[in-house]
Amino acid sequence: MGPLAGVRVIDLTSVGMGPYATQILGDMGANVIKIESPDGDVFRYAAPFRNPGMGATYLNLNRNKRSIVLDLKQPDQLQILLRLVQTADVFVCTIRPQAVRKLGLAYEALSAANPRLIYCGMYGFSEDGPYAGRPAFDDIIQAMSGLAALQGQHRPDGPRYVNTIVADKTVGLTAAWAISMALFERERSGRGQSIEIPMFETLVSYTMVEHLAGETFRPAEVGMGYERVLSPHRRPFRTLDGYVGLLPYTNAHFQRFFTLTGRPELVADPRFADPTARSRNVADLYTIIGELVAQKSTAEWTELLSAADIPMTPVMTPEDLLKDPHLQAVGFFREEEHPTEGSIRSMGIPVHFSRTPGSIRQPAPNLDEHHEEILKELDSL
Repeated sequence: MGPLAGVRVIDLTSVGMGPYATQILGDMGANVIKIESPDGDVFRYAAPFRNPGMGATYLNLNRNKRSIVLDLKQPDQLQILLRLVQTADVFVCTIRPQAVRKLGLAYEALSAANPRLIYCGMYGFSEDGPYAGRPAFDDIIQAMSGLAALQGQHRPDGPRYVNTIVADKTVGLTAAWAISMALFERERSGRGQSIEIPMFETLVSYTMVEHLAGETFRPAEVGMGYERVLSPHRRPFRTLDGYVGLLPYTNAHFQRFFTLTGRPELVADPRFADPTARSRNVADLYTIIGELVAQKSTAEWTELLSAADIPMTPVMTPEDLLKDPHLQAVGFFREEEHPTEGSIRSMGIPVHFSRTPGSIRQPAPNLDEHHEEILKELDSL
């Protein structure tokens, strides 16, 4: 059941980034055991929820896992965790390194007992820098990584956060591929290893791909920031009755767009003749596009531009996605019965493998739901 079938993961994570990573592993077939404190994962209590302790975001981050509560401050409970790790292929932890060392859960200690272990530590900052050990959450990393400042450029109210937990999910995705790569390498070497995934460096790497810009060159050619993305005019364009996302991108796109909109003379305008010219005159370009788009309805633009194969879409709300015909055709949103939460909606797995597809085998667990089952299984190993 999935490309990671047979891989055993001990998941000592909570909130967003760690559970997102381990859910991906679980979706791909891994046997994920979620270790929770007596209070449980914090996201259990984030509204909305039908029953306390089973919040919507928790449900969306913790399927394909089994839950066991262990109070790691109690020596006998810590010993259970250590026994579980000895049976595991992967150990994932989001506790800060100084606390991990105090518990005796550092890589050196665990790998001594299980040399094939893939040990993944996810936390705010690399242990090699002066920020090591500082607390970090999604908003903090967005603010530190330059992302919030970039979101606030040209806004009178200043820096803004992206309206999704982009740092958590980016780091979670990074952990999922890093762990998979380490497992692949272990098949060749027979040896485990430690992986450090710091939020700060990961999101700076993610953000600066395009925004390092002129500072890519030494000495710098121009300043930082990808001008097209930062343009105050880069936003969905208003139509007569709504908004569309529109992005003519290639020379051919722009030739067709200007012809279709009754401005064929702009095809020869030196400001828009090629990608370099368009990037240097992006404010003029987006202003003109905005003026043209405002002259027709969303439906008219959808018909006209789709026929011309120019990238566009009506702006969709989260509510629209629940009725989207493409998502319905691929079965993306599913309805299922949760043992305690009743009928719930979940999202499918977006990645498809032709031979070893992932699967949704069980919904997110209740707190400590699998305690006895996991202990009996451990005794039998």
